[in-house]
Amino acid sequence: MANTVVDVWGQATPGGRSSYPSAPEPHEEWSLTGGSAWVYYSPLNRRQLVRPVILSDGFSGGSSNLDQLWNGLEENGDFRFISELHAAGRDVIILGYNDRAASITDNADTVIDCVRRALAERVGRSKLVVGGFSMGGLVTRYALAKMESDPDLPDHETAIHLSYDTPHQGAWLPVALQAFTHYATDKWGDTEFLGPILRQFSALLNSPAAKQMARWHIQKADGTPGEAPERVTFLQALEEVGGWPRAVRKIGVANGVDTGDGNRVKPDAVAVRCDGETLTDTWLKTQAQGDQEVARLQKAGEDALVVRTSGLPEIDGAPGGLFSASTPAGDTGSFGLAGFLMALLGNEVDPDVIATSCFVPSVSAVAAGDVADQNALYQAITPDRSALDAFLCASRNEGHTTMTEELGAWIVNEIVSGS
Repeated sequence: MANTVVDVWGQATPGGRSSYPSAPEPHEEWSLTGGSAWVYYSPLNRRQLVRPVILSDGFSGGSSNLDQLWNGLEENGDFRFISELHAAGRDVIILGYNDRAASITDNADTVIDCVRRALAERVGRSKLVVGGFSMGGLVTRYALAKMESDPDLPDHETAIHLSYDTPHQGAWLPVALQAFTHYATDKWGDTEFLGPILRQFSALLNSPAAKQMARWHIQKADGTPGEAPERVTFLQALEEVGGWPRAVRKIGVANGVDTGDGNRVKPDAVAVRCDGETLTDTWLKTQAQGDQEVARLQKAGEDALVVRTSGLPEIDGAPGGLFSASTPAGDTGSFGLAGFLMALLGNEVDPDVIATSCFVPSVSAVAAGDVADQNALYQAITPDRSALDAFLCASRNEGHTTMTEELGAWIVNEIVSGS
């Protein structure tokens, strides 16, 4: 699998990839409110900011890493996105955040600061292109809409908003995985070695951004899945600024297919199971419709906790961008993460793990349907269903924010023809 632009779990996974080849020295680095921007001028523009394209980082833990972002955008083994933009005379501004798990509305202030700086530095009158990867597309969407609705903010002078596998209608964090992570943290969060690891994952799942992004969230292992109050508040704030920026062309891509064909993860299947030193017959299942037991969690010597859901769709197997599958670089997928933590806790994990599942359904990435609707998830997507002016879905279900020639070249062509 090609390198992704955004790694959901980031450096929280021990043994995961902690370093990348160094990115080229940026021509400029801007210190912004809540983040930084790294500017790479097109060779055609003689070290001047002429046609700016702002590309925002997405959701993960900690601060943005330029080396990782450059690696995903440019050294992914498939498509040199930055080079192609440079060849088209576009200057690239990579936008990062001090805290990628902070509130979307807070990080939107960083976007606004970046847009202000780009307009101040720009030579000429070319309009901007502004967008991002994963949650970065949602942060920039809100920021541009806020700039249009707030008379105290300047005109964003943006022609195109782009989103790359962005959870416009919400993302899927398996309830079973959330429950196991919180359960393990409750039981072993104070241990010397594993405690910090478990607390870090639990905190990431309970971070402001995760709560705003996840269509179903639980605060603790025995919680009831639903939209977190933080998500409800964010959606209200988004609606108050118009929902979308109106004075721009809205384009987007999905790392999943538009045919309605799923990723072959079957519902109500045991995704991961373990037994051993600390856990007894503990398992997580893929999501099914109706009333379902999605997890059985049992610390050795204690009663089991059974986690149930009701009324959810078969979303693990839905078409869309996937949690990255297990790789030598340390990516663990979704249920693969649970298996990794189970093993760290001293248990034997059954070998037939369903490591990955859908993270951003295609209907969410191109704003074409409700992810809570089983039919919408698995229905072919047509242009009339999307809130975007133009979109492209991948020809296969692939890793979330995987940069491919198929999607990257389409975006470059849209930028060249529309700005």
